[in-house]
Amino acid sequence: MAKRTRSRMDLRNEYDAAERRKEEEAQVEEEEEDEEEDDDDEEEGDEEADAEKPAADDDDEEEAAGDEDDEEAPKKKKPKPKPVKPKAKPKSRARTAKVVRMRVVWGVFNNSNQCIATYDYPKRSDADAHAAKLMNDKRSTHFVQPVKEPIEEKKEDKKEEKEKKSK
Repeated sequence: MAKRTRSRMDLRNEYDAAERRKEEEAQVEEEEEDEEEDDDDEEEGDEEADAEKPAADDDDEEEAAGDEDDEEAPKKKKPKPKPVKPKAKPKSRARTAKVVRMRVVWGVFNNSNQCIATYDYPKRSDADAHAAKLMNDKRSTHFVQPVKEPIEEKKEDKKEEKEKKSK
């Protein structure tokens, strides 16, 4: 079942209501802090009266008072940090295969599909003659078919191409 899309106005109203709740909570917390400060002011007056006591006792009381303040202070909710997703590794580019130039030649094959001889493309008649001669001599089937071979470039040609590209 498809979900119904929610209207932007409804979403906006929900967001505004949440903001108002947060503001109200912040005001309540401020009021509580103000009340605690008032309580602290009253405690300071008591400390002046206690000034006649030895200094070692004052330190113990301050530590104890500090511990009580920590317990009485309202604990604020801290937003939980969102888990950090590890970045996806960038995909390495697959290098495009170098295009190898091919040339067509005529191949003379035996019955086992083994290439016996090859002839340049314009010399088809020579390849046919060779296949006929082998059929008469060996009394087995031979045939001619086109074969694609990679063109082997000379090292000098490659150097020239590199020089042209660098210019």
